[in-house]
Amino acid sequence: MFYKFYEMNHALMQPWRTMAEATGMFYRNPANPFSQTKYGRTMAAWAEVFERTTRRYGKPAFGLNETIIDDKEVAVVEKNVWEKPFCKLLHFSRALKKPRGNDPKILLVAPMSGHYATLLRGTVERLLPEAEVYITDWVDARDVPLSKGSFDLSDYIDYLIEMVDHLGPDTHIIGVCQPSVPVLAAVAMMEKRKDAVSPLSMTLMGGPIDTRRNPTAVNDLAEEKDIDWFRDNVIMDVPFPNPGLGRQVYPGFLQLTGFMSMNLDRHMIAQKDFFMHLVRDDGDSAEKHRDFYDEYLAVMDLTAEFYLQTIEVVFIEHSLAKGTMMHRGEKVDLSAIKNVALFTIEGENDDITGRGQTEAAHDLCPNIPDAFKQHYEQPSVGHYGVFNGSRFRNEVAPRILDFMSETKTSKSRKKPALRAVS
Repeated sequence: MFYKFYEMNHALMQPWRTMAEATGMFYRNPANPFSQTKYGRTMAAWAEVFERTTRRYGKPAFGLNETIIDDKEVAVVEKNVWEKPFCKLLHFSRALKKPRGNDPKILLVAPMSGHYATLLRGTVERLLPEAEVYITDWVDARDVPLSKGSFDLSDYIDYLIEMVDHLGPDTHIIGVCQPSVPVLAAVAMMEKRKDAVSPLSMTLMGGPIDTRRNPTAVNDLAEEKDIDWFRDNVIMDVPFPNPGLGRQVYPGFLQLTGFMSMNLDRHMIAQKDFFMHLVRDDGDSAEKHRDFYDEYLAVMDLTAEFYLQTIEVVFIEHSLAKGTMMHRGEKVDLSAIKNVALFTIEGENDDITGRGQTEAAHDLCPNIPDAFKQHYEQPSVGHYGVFNGSRFRNEVAPRILDFMSETKTSKSRKKPALRAVS
């Protein structure tokens, strides 16, 4: 019922949004003498703030059309190379005159936690000059018809295994935040089955491997409630007119509400500052605000079965950390991982995934040789700073790329190839 009310409210606001857009165009029109006055800029600012506050933000584009390699501009083409109902695998193909043999092949697993894969645009952009980058482009559950079936955590793991198989040998996989658990599980299943194309390395960034370590407010909420509470309070049916009509989901707008409530004062101040930037005709500052919130406010629904299984397995039962996680009736045995190098990365000030939660993977994978293991904590960054921003570009990304370059090809993977790093 709440989701239906949300849809109805969005529809009812459409005439007002249209009026706000028209008002903004009127007062921004150079032919209108009021456009050059404080009054005109104020009216246009109120109109834009209202329209942006009440709109539904669609999926943003990556917009990565070129990169710089060896001081030369190289065109980049976004290609869909693998597809299933709930995910597409995108390749950012670089138009190189000749292959760069030493560049790693990276499968970047984007979070399926409410935002689109474009949240990692900066991550992709930084890796492109030095790697062949593929990324999981998860599909909004409200856009998937019921006839396409269900999607849960086990399906997620199967998708990852199929993608690695599709990419072939010598693939490096990166799990950013939430995917760290299914990435680790998928690698364990591949190693257990002695899969010939299991990844060369896995990099886990700010992931909830063991949320019993330094639990955050997010972890505490999951601990306080049982799974029935989540099923009764946050799971809703997709309403008309969405293609996924009738599918049970965890709505993106609920996730967004949770995100924003954690820092509500900061978001309110940002809106006020945006309004003042518009009134003062400070175009650069206003554009930065638009760019950030166009991404931040674009959210997607998650299937109910995936969301509930993740909450139960990762945050309530701690199944992976305890060694009790199952996949298709088979135990996820992390001790089976022997030939895949492991790099864990955390942020010093991460308030979503506490310090030590990702590093726990090292203790849970006892049969990975020490020379294959590395951990790094990035000072002075929170959760998003682990995979985005200047410190990621200048300090984290180079370490990831160095780690991958030190990992030998599959032909010699049984010999430790990494120097020991504390």
